[in-house]
Formats: sequence, structure tokens, C-alpha cells
Amino acid sequence: MFNGYNGFNGLNGCNGLKESAPSACPLCLTSGPLIAVSGVDERRYYLCDTCALICVDPAHHLAPDAEKAHYTTHENSIENAGYVHFLDRVIQPTLPYLNTTMRGLDYGCGPGPTLSRLLRRQGIACEDYDPLFVPRAPRPPYDFIFSTECFEHFRLPHQEIRRICALLRPGGLLAVMTERWTTLEHFAQWYYPRDPTHVAFYHADTMRYVCTRFGLTVLWQDADRVVIFRRGD
Repeated sequence: MFNGYNGFNGLNGCNGLKESAPSACPLCLTSGPLIAVSGVDERRYYLCDTCALICVDPAHHLAPDAEKAHYTTHENSIENAGYVHFLDRVIQPTLPYLNTTMRGLDYGCGPGPTLSRLLRRQGIACEDYDPLFVPRAPRPPYDFIFSTECFEHFRLPHQEIRRICALLRPGGLLAVMTERWTTLEHFAQWYYPRDPTHVAFYHADTMRYVCTRFGLTVLWQDADRVVIFRRGD
């Protein structure tokens, strides 16, 4: 069991119903029912007390066509100054670790790839990949991978994170942007789960678990959203 998290405080805010919980955590794969917690909408949410991931009941996952249609409503493009400013939250702290000899990947670039274009302005090569919008196979190994506002969409985060790490060369960088939950009271009122395509929610201790499980170390992180990892050699 992951022992880094001591903030559940008796799981305040959960409703205590375990009977219909998924049989295993989709991140740490711990077997046994997860613990139902309150969310901002009518979807069912479950907490893993091993890795602190909160996941959405698979019964509430959107069908692929509906999920893709929702993504296309986002106004994410290089012409959107607000979106570019948002991406700078992960780009700027990562740039000191990058140089023009490196080759990278934007994993989960969405319908309007933008981050790769911003990096190319810096002379840094970055390819695009998205299973729905840019499905061409990645060409590893990569020196760095960005995954911005993507981890929260992972229905099987263990499988996806393992795949991302396998695309990195030893010593390569993984820059992740996904807003982190803090307390169960916070989660019960949080805006982030209102997006119906968001199905996995990470705590700071979830990120520590990710380090332990996937052989990563944290180079830099902000208070709520961005973590820069280095893959072990």
C-alpha cells in the first residue's frame, strides 16, 4: 500500500457506499472495492486509498463519438491568446530543460495542435499525437513528452502512463498538466469534473505514486497543475 497520503481524515465527504464500486483502481490496480465520494454532478466517483486517484464509474464514460464531439467544442488554437497563455504555464518551466537537439511529442494534442507549434518557434522539434484527431503512431524514443490537460481523460491511466513512459528515452522528460484535487470537500464542489470527458482526478500524492510506480522523479512542480518528471536511466 502507498503510505504517502494521510489526508483522508476518515474519508469525510464520502457516502460510504462500496457495493457498486469498481473492483480495482485503474491506476494502481489495487483490487477490492473503491470508496464512493461526493462529486459536483450526478456521476458516481470512487476514491482509491492506495494511490489517491478519484475515478468516474465506467458507466458514466461517454461513447467515443460523443467524447470526440465534445472536444471539438473547445476553442484551442494558436490564434487563441488565452489558450497560448494557458499552455505557457507548462511550456515556460520546461524550456530550461530543453534544447534544439531534442525531439519531442505532444501526447494528446487535441483537434487543434498548438503546443508543438509554439515549441517549433523556439527551434525545438515536437510531433503531435492524439488517438482521436492525430492517430498516426508515435516514433520513439523521444527526449521529451508533453501531456497537457490529457491525464484527466485517461480511462485506464495505468495503461496510458506506462505507454507514455515507454515512448521516452532513459533520462527523458515528461511534462504533465492536469489540475489536482486537494480535499474531499474541495472535490465535492470542484469545477473540474463538470467536463463530462474528465474521468480521472489526481492528488499530489497520486503524482508521488506515479513516480514510484513508473520510475520517475519530479524536477519541478507548481501548486496545482503542472509537474515535470524525468524518467530514470
